[in-house]
Amino acid sequence: MKYIKYITFIVTALLMSCSSDEFLNPIPETVLVEESFFQTDADVEAGLLGVYDALQGVNENSGTNIGNFNRGVQFEHLLTEHRTDNTRNATLEGSKSDFHRYVVDANNVESEDFYASMYEVIFRANNTLRFIDIADESNTARYAAEAKFLRAYAYFKLVRLFSDVPLITEVAGPEDNEALFTRISEDQIYAQIVEDLQEAVSALDNTYKARASRAAAQGILAKVYLSQPTPNYSGAEQLCEAIINSGEFALESNFTDVFYNELNDEIIFAIQYQFGNTLESQSFSSEFTSFVRQGREDGQNIVNDNLVVDFSAFGGVRGPQSFVNLGSSIEVIKFLPEGSDITVSPPTYGENARNAGNDYIALRYADVLLMHVEAAIGSGTNTSDIGALQSFQQIRDRAFPDTAPNSISSVSKDELLTERRVELAFENQRWFDLLRFGVANDVLSAHAVEMGYVYSARDLLLPIPAREINLSDGLLTQNPGY
Repeated sequence: MKYIKYITFIVTALLMSCSSDEFLNPIPETVLVEESFFQTDADVEAGLLGVYDALQGVNENSGTNIGNFNRGVQFEHLLTEHRTDNTRNATLEGSKSDFHRYVVDANNVESEDFYASMYEVIFRANNTLRFIDIADESNTARYAAEAKFLRAYAYFKLVRLFSDVPLITEVAGPEDNEALFTRISEDQIYAQIVEDLQEAVSALDNTYKARASRAAAQGILAKVYLSQPTPNYSGAEQLCEAIINSGEFALESNFTDVFYNELNDEIIFAIQYQFGNTLESQSFSSEFTSFVRQGREDGQNIVNDNLVVDFSAFGGVRGPQSFVNLGSSIEVIKFLPEGSDITVSPPTYGENARNAGNDYIALRYADVLLMHVEAAIGSGTNTSDIGALQSFQQIRDRAFPDTAPNSISSVSKDELLTERRVELAFENQRWFDLLRFGVANDVLSAHAVEMGYVYSARDLLLPIPAREINLSDGLLTQNPGY
């Protein structure tokens, strides 16, 4: 976010509770410094903004990824989109190409960085909560709710990618190895996520889009209810309806505006970046280019042919506004770096593609509308619920404006999954959708056969980073098959 880094320079030095070598272990010497730093309401808010900064992460262009730089969500497409039938890396070289071929091991640096980055979010949130009473009484509940929203958001990422993980809800010291490295069951992780998000729903309003809000908490909680081991379909449906009935959000009439008119009416929660500023920008936009290399690596998120087929049949106007066929490559265009012009030959990507300012869209209204349909289907196979059909029709009418209003009499689970695929392609949702719909193993097995990859059910989880297991002296256990 655009106002973070100058604060974080202070926060990193005074606030951060983990060393560069041990993400989960705080440096005891910083405790005294922290206590002297947190003196006012502004200090507590600065600490809170530092949590958002950990989520934003550090642009890879600032230095090599071999090491612990905490890239935040900037590697997430590798851990999610690349492991589905949507996209792949353009090259077979390097650790970033391991994800789409299902050969990730416990030493993969990008997976390790994402794991550590989410715990950095968690640790900064816990540290802010430790000093929450210093805030003005009028702000205490809001600051605490924001911190807990961010902690829940990070744990929601971790539990779906790694399953059982250490559950840490307060700052722990080096003597607390058991708490830091004991894996806790998914049920308990989800219970904590729900508790944190319910507090955020109660305490927040919808002032912000680039910070936690009530609607963001409602939307993420709805997805949690749909994702947890025992889904809460009615709870998810009520939360989606609360967002819909608030009247505060709407679909953009032009699909492209969702991505290039930032913080628009459709955005519920986004992680902001600033173009041209290494400390505030992101590098994933440049990595999605391929025809003319702009990023540190060859093109990432190269579109698979079977996704192109689905776009052709079900995408409507979304296809030409989501990807482009440049002949030698099919590239994502939802996040083109500033200054790009793909209509010329060769295409250009601006003067500073590696310092892109495109926001990371964490939750948008279209996702909520489709979750509303999903909740209405519940454990069944289809729905004819009028409210759900109205939600689905809004998505279809934007995608197929020439035939709007498009008549929808029922929606099946398979139709919904395909609709989510073409609506939310390249937004890091497909992996989680496949898991939630219970079809991941079948879809990915077929995809692997088609592409010549070697896939097994173990690949439904990422490995716990070997480095963390080593730090734990073996207390932290590994996922099966790794």
